[in-house]
Amino acid sequence: MEAISSRDHSQFGTFRSQPGLVARWEELRLDCFQRLEALVDSAAVDDIEEATALLRRFKGRSREVAAAIDQFMLDFMTLVFVVENGEEGFERPVRKLARTRLSKLERLVTVTAEEKPASSAGLSLQDGG
Repeated sequence: MEAISSRDHSQFGTFRSQPGLVARWEELRLDCFQRLEALVDSAAVDDIEEATALLRRFKGRSREVAAAIDQFMLDFMTLVFVVENGEEGFERPVRKLARTRLSKLERLVTVTAEEKPASSAGLSLQDGG
């Protein structure tokens, strides 16, 4: 029988870390935010739909994350509007604001993932009985 460390066992059962899944989830998260940064750089109308699709995976984690997603999307859509309408005077500050919101969102997603590793980082709950 496999030895179970006290770190892996709780009153709810045994948590068995799946390092490959945890690493893959982290890679997907990084890829997602790198792509969102690229979308902020390009700021085209078609990018709104892609940003929405990329952020969908983070919805429902917490109220703070949901609020941060909404704030980023509002600023991102404003940036797209400014770029599409040729308002150069507003483009730089709005782009900076969108980047700041994206940075805040990334930090919140990371913190949420660290707080809830069993549900969001690819850990499985196995019966401890």
